[in-house]
This record gives sequence, structure tokens and C-alpha cells, in this order.
Amino acid sequence: MTLIDIVEWLVGLIDSLGYFGIFILMTIESSFIPFPSEIVLTPAGVLVQRGKMNFFLVFFAGVLGSLVGALINYYLAYYLGRKGINKLIAKRDKFFFLNEESLKKTDKFFHEHGEVANFTGRLIPIVRQLISIPAGFAKMNIIKFVIYTVIGAGIWTFILIGLGYLYGDNIELVKKNLGVIHWLLITFVLVIILIYLLIIKKRKNREINKNFLG
Repeated sequence: MTLIDIVEWLVGLIDSLGYFGIFILMTIESSFIPFPSEIVLTPAGVLVQRGKMNFFLVFFAGVLGSLVGALINYYLAYYLGRKGINKLIAKRDKFFFLNEESLKKTDKFFHEHGEVANFTGRLIPIVRQLISIPAGFAKMNIIKFVIYTVIGAGIWTFILIGLGYLYGDNIELVKKNLGVIHWLLITFVLVIILIYLLIIKKRKNREINKNFLG
């Protein structure tokens, strides 16, 4: 089977599954069984280019599926995960190089910086499937979690649909451009983090000056 055959098979599969299939696959991809979202959204982009699917419906199904999958991980961690980890750490803390204090620091970090961590994490492969778990452990505000998950997932979904629309008939071009986009996203994430840190530093300096003058 050639690369073209594989692409056409994936396109045919997504075509047969429809929008609900995209939603289900992206839910799974974003939750407990991670697999490349490229094999779902890029073929969907090809179908958009061919006029067989609507861009906005594909985009909506992709983002909604990503959100639902993220919420599954969030609530599993929120209600079940921490109890099990606390017991495991209490018995095997030396083995895992973790302790309750380090977990508390992680919780504190997500309480203070969960928004930027959740948003930027959604733009990094592999991390995007896992970032919901520490957010659930830290019991991050659910409204903020949803907002930043949707923004991050929306950017990623738009990029993959766009790749399929522009280059979907040529798998080599998809791979080449996806690699470039990964590096651009990582650079973008680093810039966002840098700006965020500068803002935090500026706020702290203001508080220090305010307390000093007051």
C-alpha cells in the first residue's frame, strides 16, 4: 500500500464516520487513549477542500471532542487520581522521588499559573493529552479550564484542518509542514511563557513598591 493509498483510506474513513465520528475520535484522542489527531483532522481538511465537509462543522466537532476528552481526564484526576497517588507516594516516595510536599507545590503552581499552563500545553504534542491531569489534581477553576482548553484546542484544530485543506493530497508535504509548525508552536509557547513571566515580575515589583511606599 502506497502513501497515497493510506491517505485516501484515511480520507474515506473520516468521510464515512462524518462529523459525529470526528467528535468521538477527538474525544478519545484527548483523553485516556492518545493517538495522533493528525489522522483525524488532516483527512477532514482534505474533505473540506473537496467540498464534502463543512469547515465550521469539522472545526466545531474537533474542538468539542478535544474539550470533552480533556474534561474526562480532568474529572478522573479531580475525583479519583489524587487519592491513589497520595497512597502510592506515602508507601513508595523514595522510589518515585516524590513526596506530599512536592505534590502540594504542583497544586499551588496550577492554582496560580494554571491558565497559561493549560493553554500552552494544548499546543504541544503528547503534552496536550496529559495537561488536563495535573489541572484536575489541582482542582483548577473549571470555567478557566474550559476557556483555555477551547482556545488551545481551537488553534491546534484549525492548523490541522488547514494542513489537510492545503496539502492533504501529498502526505510528504503534510509531514514537512507539520514539523515546521511544531517548532513554530514551541517557539510561540516559549514567547507566551516569557511574556507571562515578565507580567508576573512587573506585578510583583508594583506590589513591592506599593508596600514600600505605603
